[in-house]
Amino acid sequence: MKKALKLVLVIFMFASISIPAMAIEDYDSSGPLTKLGRGIANVAFSPLELLKHPYDVNQNMGAIPAITYGVLRGVCFTIARIGVGVADIVTFPMPLPGCTDDPQDYGWGYGPMMRPAWVMDLEHNPYGFFYEKSVVAD
Repeated sequence: MKKALKLVLVIFMFASISIPAMAIEDYDSSGPLTKLGRGIANVAFSPLELLKHPYDVNQNMGAIPAITYGVLRGVCFTIARIGVGVADIVTFPMPLPGCTDDPQDYGWGYGPMMRPAWVMDLEHNPYGFFYEKSVVAD
């Protein structure tokens, strides 16, 4: 019974912190819900780093570096993306220092800890799978 009461108390405290922060979020700027979504997406789709980095290295350096350096880089970025995603999930109700939306700015915010913020960005859009061609400006 005591464990259930502690669990309810922790959930209540967590909700009392996060609900007001979520209520003030705009669609234009990043906020707690964006941070939570980014964290979940980064943990779920982090294995895509294993495909993205060998491809990038192959485009710039060739096939041999792609299967050695590219794969190792993909593994390192996968581990880093999981860590950053877990940190985003755990700390989503509160802003963090140095996490502003603008990388040139400083201060506290709900911005990404890692750039690019999402696993796949506009530069990595094979066959229009992640972003429709109609929404990408040339």
